[in-house]
Amino acid sequence: MKSSLRAFVAGLALVAAPAFAEEAPSALSPEQARRVETLVERAQGDDTAWSILESLTTEVGPRLAGSEAEARAREWAVAKMKSLGFKNVRVETFELPYWSRTREAASIVSPFPQKLAVTALGGSVATPQGGVTGEVVRFETLEALKSAPMTGFEGKIIFVDETMTRTQDGSGYGVAVAKRSGAANEAGKRGALAAIIRSVGTDSHRNPHTGMMRYEEGVTRTPTAALSNPDADQLARAIAHTKGPVKLSLDIGVETRPAATSGNVIGEIPGETDEVIVIGGHLDSWDLGTGAIDDGAGVAITMAAAKLIDGLKGKPKRTIRVVLWGSEEVGLLGGKAYAEAHKDELSRHVLAAESDFGAGRIWQLQSGVGESALGKVSLIASALKSLGVGPGANDTKGGPDVTPLSAVGVPVFELAQNGWDYFDLHHTPDDTLDKVNLDDLKQNVAVWAAAMYLASDLPGGFRNEGAGENSSR
Repeated sequence: MKSSLRAFVAGLALVAAPAFAEEAPSALSPEQARRVETLVERAQGDDTAWSILESLTTEVGPRLAGSEAEARAREWAVAKMKSLGFKNVRVETFELPYWSRTREAASIVSPFPQKLAVTALGGSVATPQGGVTGEVVRFETLEALKSAPMTGFEGKIIFVDETMTRTQDGSGYGVAVAKRSGAANEAGKRGALAAIIRSVGTDSHRNPHTGMMRYEEGVTRTPTAALSNPDADQLARAIAHTKGPVKLSLDIGVETRPAATSGNVIGEIPGETDEVIVIGGHLDSWDLGTGAIDDGAGVAITMAAAKLIDGLKGKPKRTIRVVLWGSEEVGLLGGKAYAEAHKDELSRHVLAAESDFGAGRIWQLQSGVGESALGKVSLIASALKSLGVGPGANDTKGGPDVTPLSAVGVPVFELAQNGWDYFDLHHTPDDTLDKVNLDDLKQNVAVWAAAMYLASDLPGGFRNEGAGENSSR
């Protein structure tokens, strides 16, 4: 691979930028091409990302937003960043309401008594002590429930049995995830005892998928939980196999507090200028697994990539700021807090990107930049071709925690990963270190290191030429 890579890199000087980006260089300089080659070669032999990920998932484990474990994760991150040579390491704290599960169980009571694999959805209220029992009313889709009468469901348990479509880019998630809050709110409007949903996931294991849901203002708050996909199948079959009602019991316990502390951990590879490129992953995770895929991998990938850039001779032209966002899972709270805390310096933010889609191989560079910057994006995309990465559209909002930055005009990249099996693991007990492929992890680090080095080194920004700090891309 090295010989073919050298031949490719040597050809980078001949790659022309599109005619519409006149301010962009026509090709990488020989020095830039050599540095890209160096970063890629070093990434292929570097185990830093794996070491970071193994350390986080072993020494901290699950990291529920606002919990003591998330606080330990911040301490871990500060120590890890300092040990890797990051500068200006600090924690920026913020407050959030706290929620955690204390018990969860579900069973078919009649006519076919048996336990079901279930998990409470984040933000759900508790059932009364001892749970609730009621007849199950099944809906194939959330839309079918929304079209149902507003009466006749009192004392019953609503079951939304909508499946999720498996896709490489995860686009099936946006459709499927609506049932989390949707089922809860529609059940509350109809006076139901509780709501259960088929897990928002694509696997066939008895691992229910948790995730955040929210109640609408003024709607009765009903306890809401997710069944594993096989258990949703089982419940649907039970309903189909009897002429009478199927009764189900659901027991959910939760702990809530009005305020808890979370925070973003920040470390930097200082550059020659005061311009900033923000990268990172979110530090929190759900509590069922150890948060390796979501999002320990993103934490490890971006930290390791920044460390590789730091290993090049001299400073990068722009500061590489790694942000490990807190409390992403409960509403992008870390991303929102960062955008607010740094609002006065966002004009110096040249680019932002987050890794938050597991550890599958990166297959596409997507951008959300000014049209006049597309020539530079083309150069970066060309430099990534040898790693199996192709060019994508210029319409991304970046990863979840950088959407608040994108919304106020900060240009963004998304290094799109292969998410074909991501939602087999997402928010389940199966989100563990053994699911990460080391070679894929290294490819991610190589892509991130090369892309962010070039984003730092290429002249000019990624906003529209002449745009002010509050201008849109």
